[in-house]
Amino acid sequence: MINITLPDNSIKAFEAFPTGMDVAKTISEGFARSCVAMEVDGQPMDLSCDITCDCGLKFITTRDDAALEILRHSAAHVMAEAVQNLYERAALTIGPVVEDGFYYDIDMDPISEEDFPAIEAEMQKIIKAKKNFERTVVSKDEALEMFKDNPYKVELIQALDDQEISLYRQGGFTDLCRGPHIPHTGMIKGVKLMKTSGAYWRADQTRQQLQRLYGTAFFDKKALKKHLHLIEEAQKRDHRKIGTKLDLFSFHQEAAGMPFFHARGMDMWNVLLDYWREAHREAGYVETKTPVMLSRHLWEKSGHWENYRENMYTSVVDEEEYAIKPMNCPGGMLLYKTGSHSYRDLPLRAGEIGLVHRHELSGALSGLFRVRAFHQDDAHIFMMPEQIEEEILGVLQLVEKVYSQFGLGFHLELSTRPEKSIGSDEKWEQATNGLRNALDKYGKEYLINEGDGAFYGPKIDIHIKDALGRTWQCGTIQLDMALPERFDLTYKGADNGKHRPVMIHRVIYGSIERFFGILVEHFAGKFPLWLAPVQAILLPINDALNSHAKKLQKQMSALGIRCEVDKRTESLKKKIREAQVNYVPLIITVGEKEKESGTLAVRTLDGKVRMGLTMEEFSQVVLKHIKERTLDAQLFQ
Repeated sequence: MINITLPDNSIKAFEAFPTGMDVAKTISEGFARSCVAMEVDGQPMDLSCDITCDCGLKFITTRDDAALEILRHSAAHVMAEAVQNLYERAALTIGPVVEDGFYYDIDMDPISEEDFPAIEAEMQKIIKAKKNFERTVVSKDEALEMFKDNPYKVELIQALDDQEISLYRQGGFTDLCRGPHIPHTGMIKGVKLMKTSGAYWRADQTRQQLQRLYGTAFFDKKALKKHLHLIEEAQKRDHRKIGTKLDLFSFHQEAAGMPFFHARGMDMWNVLLDYWREAHREAGYVETKTPVMLSRHLWEKSGHWENYRENMYTSVVDEEEYAIKPMNCPGGMLLYKTGSHSYRDLPLRAGEIGLVHRHELSGALSGLFRVRAFHQDDAHIFMMPEQIEEEILGVLQLVEKVYSQFGLGFHLELSTRPEKSIGSDEKWEQATNGLRNALDKYGKEYLINEGDGAFYGPKIDIHIKDALGRTWQCGTIQLDMALPERFDLTYKGADNGKHRPVMIHRVIYGSIERFFGILVEHFAGKFPLWLAPVQAILLPINDALNSHAKKLQKQMSALGIRCEVDKRTESLKKKIREAQVNYVPLIITVGEKEKESGTLAVRTLDGKVRMGLTMEEFSQVVLKHIKERTLDAQLFQ
């Protein structure tokens, strides 16, 4: 007798060994059709597997996030079979699931998107055939014999410690795989190939270059259609295109991966920093600044020279090795050590907008999202152990305040002690409990990533959500038990003895360049008034009115309104249209009537025009919106 316990604690008994699908059908035929795989005592397995002992059983259905990953893994096998059917010489390597889809690296002649329709048509044949995914296990020697004509698979098999190798077959196609998979190919309802690129075998530039073919898959065509629509919207919002169009920033070969910010971009950049400084002053932070280049001795002491050397830019000064900082933390340690500290001084909150450099591979560079030179809004908080909970709670509240200012939602994840770590069990327990208790007090739901913390301490990752529902990991809060030890940081306790402070590393914007890019895409270039690089533009209807427009610009600039004059000899209609396309919030027409009456004619992006506004009326409304940093686009009622 086999007793199977379901998640609702009900028990189903079977005389013989049932498969997962057998159990699912006892619930209902409809439920069984929605099942993708199962977890037997927490172990993912195919529905076709026999259950041979008493266990806890949970079904993975099409409604579960894990199901989509399994579907896409299966779709990668379908794509690999289709490619092999069409291209006899294609040698398959690996095909993992990635965010929003999957890819397969294949040794074959180059292909382009023009070849996609033929491959997709072949995939549809395989899908319509509803081929079952069948798992088999063979010996290592048998697997080597089966794949002897594919050197990539042979290399993978030889690297495995297992003496038994798991394979999956769909019809006549077989591939190495641990699984699990969907029951049959017919469950793939929406599938599309997305792009192709080059990739080196094992990411080694000295080895064979392969074709990396990307695709995505869903359980229904509507979900695929929605996904493709979001991609189309994201392409429209591409910060690189909008940044060029609005004259915010650029990139140049002379400094690959290092952005150049233009005057308008700097206006927006400074608004971001002004807000950051204001919010941090109110939260009790001081601002510091440390050098961009520091000696090798410091990086050896911090551990970066040993563990991060390949990502650092170095130089020699006076016959001594230096490194441009990839992070701000070691400099912050030196600042702490410049004076003695008492328990009465703690917590000490010090923020820094630090310029850091990290060597990224050229192929990984991506606009403002992946660069080699960027600024981090670091802060280091030094405190006593009993202050952990309160300080973490304070950071979380500051995070919410900052992100809400931009209309960004977020979710939280707590990452706990990894397998390789430093520090005592007692310190880890104290640190993790401090983070967990602060999160519980904060009151928002959070996920727990067991074993995903840093080697020196647990952390909280903050994932923001933009207007398209995409998530970005920007903020992080990390407890560090390593650097205070390495740098021998101390404070005098109430007992007059020396004690080791606990330290928090935290960022909110994260990389300011990356956050800038996220905002460009979040608002699609249509920034709220307080953030807009150009808040108002004056359009004189003829050259004779240029001097009056310049006078108005001077008045507005003196009030703190970012204003420009369009003196080009273009038609007024064209100037208005270009200002609207560039999302300038306030478009002000300067005519003879306005000059004589001393008033303004103001057009807003909703298409409405307000005539006869005095400068006082105009500035009162505009400055109120700027001061309050409102997201409301309705400027004038």
